[in-house]
Amino acid sequence: MRIAFIGDIVGRPGRKIIKDNLQTIRKKFEIDYVIANAENASHGFGLTIKNCDELLKCGIDIITGGNHSFDKKKEMIALLETKPVLRPDNYPLGLVGSGVKVVEINGEKLAVINLMGQFSMPTVENPFNWAKKLIQSLHEENVKNIFIDFHGEATSEKRVIFMMLKGQVSAICGTHTHVSTDDLQIENSTAYLTDIGLTGCRDNVIGMDSKVPILKATTGLGGHFQIPSSCKSILQMMVIDIDDGKAINAFKIKKLCNKQELIITDAITE
Repeated sequence: MRIAFIGDIVGRPGRKIIKDNLQTIRKKFEIDYVIANAENASHGFGLTIKNCDELLKCGIDIITGGNHSFDKKKEMIALLETKPVLRPDNYPLGLVGSGVKVVEINGEKLAVINLMGQFSMPTVENPFNWAKKLIQSLHEENVKNIFIDFHGEATSEKRVIFMMLKGQVSAICGTHTHVSTDDLQIENSTAYLTDIGLTGCRDNVIGMDSKVPILKATTGLGGHFQIPSSCKSILQMMVIDIDDGKAINAFKIKKLCNKQELIITDAITE
């Protein structure tokens, strides 16, 4: 199977570049299933029902989240109960929703897992111990194809989860920082990327208008972050070929709003 993962979708510019390009990319590369982190898709903070439906119609099959998942609490609760939407599975017990979904693609099972790190994040259960139990349970159910969106601030946490689980899962991709890393690799049959980067405005500060971040950096006085009304946008996604639970090929696609051609980066293999 061939799956794809799209990085943090930020606001209307992120949604628009997906609407304009995803179906074409999906057809061109014969992608079977698309996962996307969309916790910032509604004006940068959270996800509304309207925007969720918009993204699903554009060719996204399932949506993952992170620390902003519940910024629009009422709508997110409804989404978790009715739509293919996940939130980090290691949020405290008793919270509505789940961070694990097993789907069938061309007769094969694929598990999509959403986890969140601990450093500079809301209170969550230990993601490393949580992941070990999850993977063991999935293997006992004979689910071999496993993708993890690890939403974390610290690159070290993402590397730790990779070192722990390589050879046991098909792919791990980090989200949250909105800044893409250049370490796409396949090791022990597991595809890994520390951070996929944002899908949205690329000519500012992590998808937000630069005025407030600059003000906070220079004076200590903050404000409400805003999505720019116009910008240069980018779509960033990771594509993974999986066979019997093993990543056999992976590459990253970048699509700039003002360029026709796609930028393709292949994974480093062991």
